[in-house]
Amino acid sequence: MKPQDIVNEKSLWIFGYGSLVWKPDFKFKRSKIGYIQGYKRRFWHGDNFYRGDDLMPGRVVTLVEDGNACTWGVAYEVTGSQIEESLGYLNVRESVNGGYVSQWVEFVPRDDDQSPLIALVYIATADNPIYLGPASPEEIAAQISTCKGKTGDNIEYLLRLAQFMRLYCPGVEDDHLFSIEAAALALMPYVMGSYWSVPTP
Repeated sequence: MKPQDIVNEKSLWIFGYGSLVWKPDFKFKRSKIGYIQGYKRRFWHGDNFYRGDDLMPGRVVTLVEDGNACTWGVAYEVTGSQIEESLGYLNVRESVNGGYVSQWVEFVPRDDDQSPLIALVYIATADNPIYLGPASPEEIAAQISTCKGKTGDNIEYLLRLAQFMRLYCPGVEDDHLFSIEAAALALMPYVMGSYWSVPTP
């Protein structure tokens, strides 16, 4: 089933694992923190609009299939007219950087007394024209530390995502995310010339 085929449904869950965890920018009924299995989050997708430009594309996260991995984030429930509005908004938001594919995934809420649910997620694949692929944490951090787009500095995106994980998913290890964060923070005295304040989501 494609997203456009479900606008007549009464309820839809949308899973966010990047900027959606702190900035959904669409109306929703409620949200839940939890995870999906079979995917790992990676800073492998380029961004030449929101967090970078054509000359200096930034890096944002996408999902890569990995049967042993899980990715934590936020699932938002949209109902009624919110469904069409949110899908319309996300289809534009995610298409700016070359487009994403949508997938259905099983989302497991953090609270033990809640059952898994089916959610829609947007994923940038290697077929995307601005897909950048793997690099070392130091290389990714250097790129993120110097890029800026229409909605702000690329490093803000990185720090907000790392802060979300620490605040709302305590005890969950995300070596990829945290290693890039550490490398980027180590570069800040050289890039900014002053103390970098971690933003609040």
